[in-house]
Amino acid sequence: MRTIAPLTPEDAPQKSRELLDGIIDRHGSVGDMVATMAHSPALLQGYLDFSRAMKRVKLPRQLSEKISLATQGWIGCGTCMAAHEAGARAAGLNDADIALAREATATDTGEAALLTFAVRVLAEPATITADDVAELHTHGWTDRTIADVVGLVNLNLLTGSFNLVAGIRPEAGDRYRTT
Repeated sequence: MRTIAPLTPEDAPQKSRELLDGIIDRHGSVGDMVATMAHSPALLQGYLDFSRAMKRVKLPRQLSEKISLATQGWIGCGTCMAAHEAGARAAGLNDADIALAREATATDTGEAALLTFAVRVLAEPATITADDVAELHTHGWTDRTIADVVGLVNLNLLTGSFNLVAGIRPEAGDRYRTT
């Protein structure tokens, strides 16, 4: 059940209206989550900035999607899961890769370790030790990769938890377009 309604630019607070209008000017529409985030100009601005920044991670697209699938498998956001499954397929992952990633594992042991780490960052960050980070290094993961994973996990937490709180479901993907 929907708990927070999306806003049109006309109904949004001034700063959110400006942000929504800018997105519509560039892309022709805004997604349901973004339109709903417009209730909070601070949240909307923060999400847009964070999302834009995380597009600059140095992870291969397939691995980034696997991390998102692993975290959303734990968070439980169907909207995010559907989006990342589509993104994973577009990046060339097959059904088996996607199923494994949803369970935070992979056929490659290094990727499996990174996916397990991603879920631990989400679920129990206080338990991560220097030995855990050192183990990731033995798989060839750099400090930059580890830092990027923390960022991706937190972006997924933001979007997944927002969608769940707002009651946004995969079938609720209305888009607001200019005419």
